[in-house]
Amino acid sequence: MKRTIFISGANRGLGLATAAALAKQGHHIILAARTLAKAQAAAAPLQAEGGTVTPIECDVSKQPSIEAAAKTLASQGLNVDVLINNAGAIFDTGGWTASPLDIAPAVIAEAFANNTVSAYALTQAFLPGMIARGYGRVVNISSGMGGIAEMEGKVPSYRISKAAMNAVTKVFAAEAGNNVKVNSVCPGWVRTDMGGANATRDLGEGIAGIVWAATLPDDGPNGGFFRDGKPIAW
Repeated sequence: MKRTIFISGANRGLGLATAAALAKQGHHIILAARTLAKAQAAAAPLQAEGGTVTPIECDVSKQPSIEAAAKTLASQGLNVDVLINNAGAIFDTGGWTASPLDIAPAVIAEAFANNTVSAYALTQAFLPGMIARGYGRVVNISSGMGGIAEMEGKVPSYRISKAAMNAVTKVFAAEAGNNVKVNSVCPGWVRTDMGGANATRDLGEGIAGIVWAATLPDDGPNGGFFRDGKPIAW
């Protein structure tokens, strides 16, 4: 069945690849990016290939932008069936080698706002409609780096914000209604602008678990943390 799927941060990397894969399956993609121009530029090739793709501006670091995006979709009569909270970034100065001894608390707060609070706000905006309609899938793109079981040093703002994102998954999963699933997914270390050229996985491998969680059957899991469709430790 064709679903309407909202993907944040979808103008490049995992978000764009996921949008392309789900558009090819016949779903209606709401391709969100920080600016409308970026969303339109990313949507154009998918539209040219016959995909049903609606570009929309949504700066996930700003609550008014999230509210405006939700209002725009409602005015167009579009109900979001699937929400993929993909937007995320590394804010640690020094990137993957950044030490928690050097990263200021303000950087943690910035990462938390962008990587965690945004997922909370978007889920809060769209989950009630899913519950009311009796169908919904929320996919939070997390990371094994945010799993307490795999937690190490370095890149503290990214790790902490993704650990908190997993908490967002759990609290909303507990509120999910019949046939509404809220899950976290770790795509692994993927060769994107953020992951870098040395990453061990290509985009196809990275998005496979995301597409799986976005299209779960009615008897699929709720409130879990997965990599490649298999449970991993929080």
